[in-house]
Amino acid sequence: MTVSVGELIAEGRAALRSGDAARARRALERAAADAPCAEVAEGLARACYLELDFPGAIEGWERAYALYRATGDDAGAIRVARMLSCVYLSVMGDRAVCNGWLARARTLLGQGEASSERGWVALNAGMVESDRARKDDRFREALAVARRCGDTDLEIVTLGYLGASLVHGDRVEEGMALLDEALAAVAGDEVDDFFFLEEIFCQLFSACERARDVTRAEQWSRIGEEIARRRNLPSVTAYCRTHYGGVLIEAGRWSEADVALTEAVRLWGLGRRSMLRAGALARLADLRVRQGRFEEAEQLLQDADPEADIEVARSLAAVRLAQGRPVLAVDLAERALHQVDRHGTEAAPLLALLVEAHLTAGEVEQAESAAEELAACARRHPSHYLTAVAALARGRVCLATGAGDPQTCLREALAAFARARMPVEVARSRLELARALAARRPEVALAEGRAALDAFDRLRAVRDADAAAALLRSLGVRTAAPRKGGEALTRREAEVLELLGHGLSNPEISERLFISRKTVEHHVGNILAKLGLRSRAEAAAYAARAEPGAQ
Repeated sequence: MTVSVGELIAEGRAALRSGDAARARRALERAAADAPCAEVAEGLARACYLELDFPGAIEGWERAYALYRATGDDAGAIRVARMLSCVYLSVMGDRAVCNGWLARARTLLGQGEASSERGWVALNAGMVESDRARKDDRFREALAVARRCGDTDLEIVTLGYLGASLVHGDRVEEGMALLDEALAAVAGDEVDDFFFLEEIFCQLFSACERARDVTRAEQWSRIGEEIARRRNLPSVTAYCRTHYGGVLIEAGRWSEADVALTEAVRLWGLGRRSMLRAGALARLADLRVRQGRFEEAEQLLQDADPEADIEVARSLAAVRLAQGRPVLAVDLAERALHQVDRHGTEAAPLLALLVEAHLTAGEVEQAESAAEELAACARRHPSHYLTAVAALARGRVCLATGAGDPQTCLREALAAFARARMPVEVARSRLELARALAARRPEVALAEGRAALDAFDRLRAVRDADAAAALLRSLGVRTAAPRKGGEALTRREAEVLELLGHGLSNPEISERLFISRKTVEHHVGNILAKLGLRSRAEAAAYAARAEPGAQ
C-alpha cells in the first residue's frame, strides 16, 4: 500500500513526540525523497537533536528556516529561529548567535495580535535572560499568552521554567508550587511531547538541587520513571543528568550519581558548552572527594576555572580541604562568596565549607563569624537543609571553642538532616555528636560512632569512615582497618579491568573514566597484585572469562 507524504510526516511527528529518533528519521527521510519541504527538514533536525548530532540539528533547522521563509510561512520560521537560539546557547555556547536568532524571531513576530508563538518567543527570551526580575517577567508574559491562546504545552512548560526561576531566586515555596502543578499536568497526560516532558523534569531537578529538596525530587522521579516506562521514552539530557546527579549525591545514592554525572560529562563534551560541562565535572569531583578519591577529584577539575563557575570553586575548595590544605580552601570559598548574594541560599554550602576550613586551619574566630552568617541565612530562608547545616556548623564551633551547647546543636542538625533525607549528613552529624559526648557519656558516644561508621560503610564514604573508625579506636573499640586492599577488587578497579578486557590502552581508559594515566597505572598494578596476574594480557584474558566483582 502506498503511503502518502502527509502520512509519513504524521508518523515522523508521532515518533518525535515519543522520543523515537530512529523511527522518525526513517519516516521523514522517505517523505523528503518524495517532497522535500520545510516541515520535513525541521523534523529531521529534531531527530538529529535526539540522536545528539548537534551540528546536524543546527544544519537542519537552518535549512528549515530558509524554506519556511521562502514559502512565506512566518510562524514556521519563528518557531525554528527560537529553536536555533536555544541550541546555539545551550549546546554551542555562542551567546551572540543565540541573540541574533532570538532577535530574528521577534522581528518576524512584528506588532500583530498576540499569538501562541509570541508566548513561545517570550519563554525563550526568559531562558536566555540573566537578570532574575526580567527573566521572571518574560516567563509571566509567556504564561499569560499561553492561557489566553489555550496553548497547554506552552502553559505547562512555562510553569516549570518560572517555578525553577523562583526557586533559584529564593522564593522556594512559591516556585515549588508551580513545579508541582506542572508535573501534575505531565502525570495527567496533558503534555505528550518528549521535548516538553524533558524540559519540565530538568527544571524540577535544577530547583530541587538548589533547594536540597531530596524528598520532592524522589517523589516526582518515581512518577517520571513510570511515565518513561509506560511510554518507552529515552533517557534525559546532560542538563538533567547534571542536576539529577547532584540530587542523587545528597540522597546518598552514589552509584547512581556516578553513572548520571559521568554520562553528563560525556554528553556535554559533544557540544562546546565548556562552562556547563564544568558544572558536571564539579559535581563528579565532589562525589570523588566524598568517596576518598582525592587525586581523581583534582584531575577532574584541572582544566576548570573556579573564577567562572561557583560549583567548580566549591568543589575545588573541598578537594583542598580533604588534602589537608585548609588555607587554600578558605581562599577559594571566600572568592566564590564574593560572586554570590551572601544573604541568599546559594551562599549556604560555601559558608558551611568555610566554617570547616577555618576550624581545620585553627582559625576559630573566623569560623564563628562564618557560622553566624550561615545561621542568619537559615533564619531568612527556613528549610530542613538550612536548619541542619547551620546547626551542624554551630555544633562544630562549640566543640572547637569549648563554649555553648554542642550536643543540642548537633542533635538539631541530625534531626533536620534526617527530615531532609540526606543520609551522609545524618551520619556526619552523628560523628560530631559522638565527639561531643566522648568525654562525659562514652557509652552514648560509642553508639553514635558505631551508627555513623555503619552508615559510612554502606555508602562507601571512605574518608568519613576512616574518621569514624579513628574516633571509635580512641574510645577503646577495635575496628577493621580501612578497606584499601584485600583480594576483592574495588568498584573502580573492576571498571578498569573490564576496559582492559575490551583491549583499551591506559590513555584510552584514562579518557573513558575521566582519571589520570598515573591513576590508571596504579589501578592496573593493584588489579595484577590482587588477582595474582603477571601482565595486562593475562588481566584482559581474565576479564574476558569472568565478570569482575565490585566491593
